[in-house]
Amino acid sequence: MTAATAAPVTAQGAPVRPPNIILIVADDLGYGDLGCYGNSFVASPRLDRMAAEGTRFTDFVVSWPACTPSRSSILTGRYPQRNGLYDMIRNNEVNWKFQFDEETYAVSPEMTLGLDLREITIGQVMRNAGYATGIIGKWDSGRARRFLPLQRGFDYYYGFANTGIDYYTHERYGIPSMFRGNQRIKEAGHATDLFRREALRFVTANKDRPFFLYLAFNAPHGASTFDKSAAQSPEQYVHVYGPAANPRMAQYAALITQMDETIGALFDLLSRHGLDENTLVIFTSDNGGAGAGKNGPLRGAKAQLFEGGIRVPMIARWPGRIPKGQVSSEFLSTMELFPTFLAAAGASPPAGVTLDGFNMLPVLGGRARSRRTEFFWQRQSDKAARVGRYKWVESKQGGGLFDLSSDLGEKRDLSTERPDALQTLRGRWAAWRKEMDEAEPRGPFRDY
Repeated sequence: MTAATAAPVTAQGAPVRPPNIILIVADDLGYGDLGCYGNSFVASPRLDRMAAEGTRFTDFVVSWPACTPSRSSILTGRYPQRNGLYDMIRNNEVNWKFQFDEETYAVSPEMTLGLDLREITIGQVMRNAGYATGIIGKWDSGRARRFLPLQRGFDYYYGFANTGIDYYTHERYGIPSMFRGNQRIKEAGHATDLFRREALRFVTANKDRPFFLYLAFNAPHGASTFDKSAAQSPEQYVHVYGPAANPRMAQYAALITQMDETIGALFDLLSRHGLDENTLVIFTSDNGGAGAGKNGPLRGAKAQLFEGGIRVPMIARWPGRIPKGQVSSEFLSTMELFPTFLAAAGASPPAGVTLDGFNMLPVLGGRARSRRTEFFWQRQSDKAARVGRYKWVESKQGGGLFDLSSDLGEKRDLSTERPDALQTLRGRWAAWRKEMDEAEPRGPFRDY
């Protein structure tokens, strides 16, 4: 079904143009890293304005506490354990200062692994619905040509395909990693500035037709470089925080402020082209904060299944469709993005594909409660389940049973006080794991 055939019509019978859709994903941005989420240090005026002009969500979770699997769920609308990309695509040798060359990199996991080619991406479905589709920034779903965005439903690609790069050299531990389309390229500039240029180009080029833009920043993630002391933030953004600021915090905050300014430029362009009223924009993060990131009142951080690793900021804006200045505590997840974008476009879900989320447009519009009542996670031997207000965690960092309605910081273990609830959550997790194991197997990690 195309967007045109599914879209509503005017009183004169002319089809209404489907909305443009922009998904913006930050990298390792913590739950408490923005002004609108209580941070008094970081300057994020355009995202704060987006929250004032839309709705900010306080109970929004991701499917995995680090980037590759989390982003695989965004692309497919499916749990990582269902789509097969349930761990990181990375070369761990760099942890021991191993320097790759092109020959050794060509047979490494970063070059050879990717999202199973049988998976249907949001790019494929949106393009089939008549949309121009583009991804700018971090792909992180396979670097071999068969895995790259142009082969996965996107018309336009500018960015890097692995987990991270140096912001200035655009290398991944010495290997050039920036792409335009299917070709690796080399050009000067800070990555965030280049992504800004490309995002504005994509919108301008497609302003006369419906477009879907996935703007996937690597900010404020640390740079993937051997020299961890190398400055990665432009000085004009570091100077915002003054000479008295902690240098490490100022560098981190500067990356957020630079990203925030880029998002502001995108909103300004939408307004100039008269697209503002007919564009749904959602902003979120791929996982919780790490290092200098702030996760507010939450326990834990990136790579952990406590809330600090999986609960992230989410702001939604669509003038006239999403209420202004609202704060919602409805339980939602990145799994809802795929079916929500389909519904906004008037497109049908892909036939025969099990999606793990639902259309959340009524929730975004303040017209309905969330249908989500549970969620499940697994990161290697770490496990977690959320059912209603209760959450169970079993991990190397600790665990227990927690009542998130009264203990958001996961400080009080109720396992001995509520053995019935503990048994319920463990049982629901086991049922979910069984469902994942019985699903049609997907690579690259599953043994089949």
